Amino acid sequence: MSKLTFQQKQAYYDKVRRSNYLASLRLEGFDTSRSDAERPLPSRESVIEKYRQNSR
Repeated sequence: MSKLTFQQKQAYYDKVRRSNYLASLRLEGFDTSRSDAERPLPSRESVIEKYRQNSR
């Protein structure tokens, strides 16, 4: 049995977490696609800046 590296484990859990999140969105009635799982997520700072601009 081969040992997995930390990076391989981290990549696996990131993939599973994103898949679970998309599945929960589908259960709530949001439209999602497989390409949503491949898109990189925005940075925390960019999201905060977006909402700061919208609240003005």
